[in-house]
Amino acid sequence: MKRIMLFIATNLAIMVVLSISLRLLGFEAILDQQGAGLDINSLVIFATVFGFGGALISLFISKWSALKMTGATIITSPANRHEAWLLETVRQQADAAGVGMPDVAIYPGSEMNAFATGWNRNSALVAVSEGLLQQMQQDEVEAVLAHEISHVANGDMVTMALMQGVVNTFVIFFARVIGHLVDRVILKNERGHGPGFWIATMVAEMVLGLLASLLIFWFSRQREFRADAGAATLAGKRKMIAALTRLGQGETTELPDQLAAFGIAGGRSFSDLFRTHPTLQERIQRLSAG
Repeated sequence: MKRIMLFIATNLAIMVVLSISLRLLGFEAILDQQGAGLDINSLVIFATVFGFGGALISLFISKWSALKMTGATIITSPANRHEAWLLETVRQQADAAGVGMPDVAIYPGSEMNAFATGWNRNSALVAVSEGLLQQMQQDEVEAVLAHEISHVANGDMVTMALMQGVVNTFVIFFARVIGHLVDRVILKNERGHGPGFWIATMVAEMVLGLLASLLIFWFSRQREFRADAGAATLAGKRKMIAALTRLGQGETTELPDQLAAFGIAGGRSFSDLFRTHPTLQERIQRLSAG
């Protein structure tokens, strides 16, 4: 509940700070002088509602959508000793990390991967692939589970949604400011919004969104380092290093886009700046040096 209140408080704070800051900087007056006639307050409210709205909805339905996208099945009653061990290991780690017992699920796939999601650290979901259970030793699986529990304990799902909401708000706001200026000041359109507004807005959203995503990806990589460190505390450094080493030796497939940032193994990228995860070598080096 505290994190949700923080989410809402941040939402409102951005609306107030953005509106006041633009007025103090004379931004609205400058637009008026140019004949732009832009209603800053209305645009701030629009950008904030849509920017945070999508992130908040995604957060609240994250468990449901993750189960649907991966075909994962929650273990309600263990069918064998392996499932019983999974449940007991997660329960012990959750107790040690001070979070509620998450739902534990297994999803089909030959790749080695796992993820955690959920809107609340006391009502989360931890899921592992069949391939991970088949290809990893028990100690290594224990470390992977500890990594995911650390994500839950750190509140990473809420934090990522919060950051995405902030980024969305600023992108939506400034893209429409740019589109409005192009339409009214450059193209001299005086009534409504012409094609110039929509084209300029779409281009600005793509460019600003690309730049803003660098911040999201950077935070995601730092989040992985923290979860690795948490796993080393819960399961042991040796086990976590062994799990990361095993990931580098086997088949790893990236999760659906909505879950990619939450998997134990990250996908490939044309640039390190756009990676959701540090390389496995970087993660092992960080753990070894810690």
